[in-house]
Amino acid sequence: METAHPAPRAVRPGARLDRARQAAPQVFERLRNAILALELPPGSPLSRTDLATQFGVSSTPIRDALMRLEEEGLVDVFPQHATVVSRVDVGRAEQAHFLRQALELEIVRLLAEQHDQALVLRLDHAMVLQQQFAKAGDFESFIAADNDFHAQLYAAAGKQELWTLVRSRSGHIDRLRRLHLPSPGKAQNIVRHHRLITRAIEAGDSDAARQHLRKHLSGTLSELGTIRSHYPEYLTD
Repeated sequence: METAHPAPRAVRPGARLDRARQAAPQVFERLRNAILALELPPGSPLSRTDLATQFGVSSTPIRDALMRLEEEGLVDVFPQHATVVSRVDVGRAEQAHFLRQALELEIVRLLAEQHDQALVLRLDHAMVLQQQFAKAGDFESFIAADNDFHAQLYAAAGKQELWTLVRSRSGHIDRLRRLHLPSPGKAQNIVRHHRLITRAIEAGDSDAARQHLRKHLSGTLSELGTIRSHYPEYLTD
């Protein structure tokens, strides 16, 4: 586990907002991504005035984006005072884990019964990308490939809307995973679990697929004590 704490910094707007789309959803996604990537770690202040200047928008899209982030528990809003990135709520993380595990255990069972070779090829491709990103130490791209692996499972089972639901509840567990990801061997373990899940699906072995998935999803919470010892100021019960 690395012990260097990510330093708060201003959100960089990157490419301009797409003026053909509503501004608030775009601001929300960029702020959410920055929070999950710990570019904006817990406790980071979010100035509405500064954000409006950085994104080149009025205060209204900023307000709407912050309201959505507050609904997901990713920011704490103190009226007339300040808005800050919330600490990682362990209770919320555990509930998100419970939801995702319940859904994915059933999904991999269904997929193991379908014998969809095209899905297996897509999962193998996602793992190749993950291995490349892990070797390069590109954690953000690794996480994107990790999410793609799981999104493929939901899509193959015809449950894309449930993936959207899971993602909307995953902010706290995702931040725990991001804190844990730099640990030696963690990224490689994730790919290994993905490979075991994929091979079990390919073999039509639903019991093995469920067993490997359960172990895969429990990895971060099983290391909660270690994560807390390194980042005590980031977590709350």
